[in-house]
Amino acid sequence: MVTFSHLDPGTDEERWQAAFDARRLPDADIDIDALVVVAAHPDDETLGVAGLMHTVAARGGRVIVVVATDGENSHPASPTHTPDDLRSVRRGEVRDALDKVSPAASVAFLGHTDGGLDAVKARLTGEIETIVRTVGSPRSRTLVVSPWTGDSHRDHRIAGEAAHAVARHLGVRYRAYPIWLWHWGSAEDPPWGHIERVPLGAAAHRAKLEALAAHRSQTAALSAAAGDEPIVSRAMLRHFTRGFETLIRVDDDPVPDKAWHRSTPAEHFADLYARRADPWGFETRWYEERKRAVLLSALPRPRYARAVELGCSTGVLTAQLAERCDALLGIDFAEAALEIARERLASQETVELRRATLPAEWPEGTFDLIVMSEVGYFWDAPDLERAIALALGSLSPDGHLVACHWRHPVDTNPVSGDGVHIALRTQHDLAVVVRHEEDDFLLEVFARPPAPSVARETGML
Repeated sequence: MVTFSHLDPGTDEERWQAAFDARRLPDADIDIDALVVVAAHPDDETLGVAGLMHTVAARGGRVIVVVATDGENSHPASPTHTPDDLRSVRRGEVRDALDKVSPAASVAFLGHTDGGLDAVKARLTGEIETIVRTVGSPRSRTLVVSPWTGDSHRDHRIAGEAAHAVARHLGVRYRAYPIWLWHWGSAEDPPWGHIERVPLGAAAHRAKLEALAAHRSQTAALSAAAGDEPIVSRAMLRHFTRGFETLIRVDDDPVPDKAWHRSTPAEHFADLYARRADPWGFETRWYEERKRAVLLSALPRPRYARAVELGCSTGVLTAQLAERCDALLGIDFAEAALEIARERLASQETVELRRATLPAEWPEGTFDLIVMSEVGYFWDAPDLERAIALALGSLSPDGHLVACHWRHPVDTNPVSGDGVHIALRTQHDLAVVVRHEEDDFLLEVFARPPAPSVARETGML
């Protein structure tokens, strides 16, 4: 492992230009339908492959960005910005940068600790797998890119290893992009025999420069105080203003990883309900009461004919949904939770409660409202992929699918809440009608394209 600091002078860009001029490198094959960009920190995606994202998007391809950490520890000695300040700032910078290179790109912020990816490698791998599985494009037409494992940065190495493992497991094309190599390395360090170029046209190059400028917290001083110095100096920034980008081809046999995350087992929930009748505080926490109110107010219609709630638990939300539905099916596989729900809803003749294991025992028929609240992150990637496909198959042509999930990391969950939502947003057959985002939870209502707004559906426009 190379030891270096961002405060070091680094390698002059002129040396790298001479090294590139001395070699004839092949162009990367970027004839793809979908690009999944994994970044260890906010700005990795822009520094490494902003031009590639623009090029793929301009050709009609889909771009999905997965940001593993919020980069909140980029300035540990800052007297002006706390990690929470930087977390918010850096997420906003990613969105601003993507608006420049690929406005339609989907982005998943996984929220892992900056500098701590080694502690969550298995979970990170599962989250990336979830997203790649649900991209919706043929795997032969999908490319996954991530930081190079030889970048001599621990988070970059872990993110690269996780993304590469997913690509091998699923048989998807994979390339790595270096970041810190250009700072600490010399012409002898890159694996030149495996390097490919991505030439940037004028539009892509201009868009990348604009995207780079969006990451002000990293390229400019936060203040004049010590500890607020730029992370990416002007000299280092020059490495990323080239007229081309660099990908590294990694050659090895596709060996599946046997130690893959699995869906949360039924025993986990049986144990939860054995210890507490209301393990998540649905009946006692203002947070839960408020979130239900937000979900109900987000429903685009006052009433639905036939609805299903996936993972209805003890029926607190079910009771309120029933007031808006002619017929409502609540499903859960925890018998202890359903016993409470049956008692709560005993007088509701329009509600049916059913014990079933999802997605294996999916209900028959079609629904004009499917509610997937706080359940998607309990499925592993294959089960989530199957659940989304089944939901699409049972959603009526004019129906709505509501997804609402906790956003903070939970080590026992196979995927994150954000991962569930990006899996839904990357479906060709779904479009977002309503989006409500908070630090704690994300709520989205989906419909089949063109997904008219409430005003349009009700004739106001």
